[in-house]
Amino acid sequence: MAMQMGGGGGFGGRRRHKPMSDINVTPLVDVMLVLLIIFMVTAPLMTSGVNVDLPKTNAAPVNADTKPITVTIKQDGSLYMGDDPVTTDQLVAKLQAASQNDPNHRIFVRGDQHIDYGRVMQVMGTITSGGFTHVALLAEQPQPSAH
Repeated sequence: MAMQMGGGGGFGGRRRHKPMSDINVTPLVDVMLVLLIIFMVTAPLMTSGVNVDLPKTNAAPVNADTKPITVTIKQDGSLYMGDDPVTTDQLVAKLQAASQNDPNHRIFVRGDQHIDYGRVMQVMGTITSGGFTHVALLAEQPQPSAH
């Protein structure tokens, strides 16, 4: 039972293979492609809401970094801009002053649920006739009923 200590297979012999000095990128590419496919499939599923085919436009994006102005219509029909009472005649002038004459400034209209729909439309018409283009109605989310 003698061991042969010669040529190529022992401890003192020459190595037959050099260590590989380059990186094998094939597994990396495989993992990246799988992740890409996963994100491509799941990204459309993460958006909620009803699917609609929106029209294309080259309008400027909404200025989201400015605070919107809120116009409130109380149950008795009185108007408030923020917390300050205002009349229908003063509304456009005060909105222009608050928005620094920016017709793209966002304006939210809040109306009590017991007021006449015509009053809400009258206020929105007054605002849009003043040149404002980003006018929206606000509503509250219904509270889930506890069963």
